[in-house]
Amino acid sequence: MTRAIILVLDSFGVGYADDAVKFGDVGANTFINIAKHYFKEKNKIIHLPNLGALGLHEISRQATSTEQLQAFTQDLANADKTIDQFYCTPTKGAFGYMAEISTGKDTPSGHWEMAGVPVLFDWGYFNDKQQSFSDDLISEIANKTGVNGILGNCHASGTEIINAYGEEHIKSKLPICYTSADSVFQIAAHEHHFGLDNLYRYCEQVRELLSDSDLNIGRVIARPFIGNDTSTFTRTGNRRDYSVLPPEATVLDKITQAGGQVISVGKIADIFAHQGISVKTKATGIDALVDATITHLKTAEANSLIFTNLVNFDQDYGHRRDPIGYAQALEHFDKRLPEIYAQMAEDDILFLTADHGCDPTWPGSDHTREFVPVMAYNHSIQAVELGKRASFADLGQTLAALFQVKSMAYGTSFLQQLVVPD
Repeated sequence: MTRAIILVLDSFGVGYADDAVKFGDVGANTFINIAKHYFKEKNKIIHLPNLGALGLHEISRQATSTEQLQAFTQDLANADKTIDQFYCTPTKGAFGYMAEISTGKDTPSGHWEMAGVPVLFDWGYFNDKQQSFSDDLISEIANKTGVNGILGNCHASGTEIINAYGEEHIKSKLPICYTSADSVFQIAAHEHHFGLDNLYRYCEQVRELLSDSDLNIGRVIARPFIGNDTSTFTRTGNRRDYSVLPPEATVLDKITQAGGQVISVGKIADIFAHQGISVKTKATGIDALVDATITHLKTAEANSLIFTNLVNFDQDYGHRRDPIGYAQALEHFDKRLPEIYAQMAEDDILFLTADHGCDPTWPGSDHTREFVPVMAYNHSIQAVELGKRASFADLGQTLAALFQVKSMAYGTSFLQQLVVPD
């Protein structure tokens, strides 16, 4: 009975990658810098016993630069603590870390690569931070949608821009359009004053327009919010991503084409433009996403892949540059891992990984080019080291071998290292 679960801890990097200099990210390290700030500000060593038992701390030790590890060790020593009080010895599962070969450090690139299809082309970007969208593009959008004008038109944090333009948006009914360092066109609108269906329709029209252009923009993202003024504006869980299709068949396509099921939890279906997805479940918040994953584990049949994205690590803590909130969310998630183990059948395999980094202590509010962890849990696997993997696509190739579908063009399977001899 083949069943697998992937939990993507969205943005949970474990150390700047070998090519981080190209991205200006040398020194970024989501996990270690969270741990450092948590210790400095709360005088607490981040407590992750379940992730630690799966090898997280050993992964971090291997993927973190010597200088960063020494600095953290010294921080602890200055407060009469030792690195051993932070470090957990691996006792179960398999563990390693993966480098990204895709050209970008965005969400689709990371997910597509882990599904066996790295992005080896360059996305288009809106690089002008002050006027991101050209007058011609704004005019084309107005002609396409019938909405004459936009607000924003800049690089911005999603929470900051609704505070800046939310009240004007309610009065004018003009959508708030903005972008970031990723290949995205983001559209914020009030669920009641603009209308959720109206927002989705507007995003679909912009997606269609951009797809017909030569701009090569990866995603249009609907960012609905509620509230009456800047003191009450809050983004809701009704986000929707409108992505272009992956450039070729992913392992998800191959599993579904072979008669298996791919169950999307969270924004996975959106990231893959709903291709290769059998069942879609939306949920808001880490607890709800974990609950939905557990619910599917109770009923999923053989040859099922449950694929869950825990977006809140990224959108609530990484982009918002909140290392303390990130640390506390990690500790809470860690406590819930045994609940997932309890629902796993003997042959099930759980994979935990990430799609990129988003170091909440790093300048700006964008993703960071980092290695990501890969941890695999099965009731029988005990502390197997997977080492440094050359591509996120190693996970996709492992899934192809597990589900016995045609191998992917990229990646090296580590399935044999997960098989316990009889």
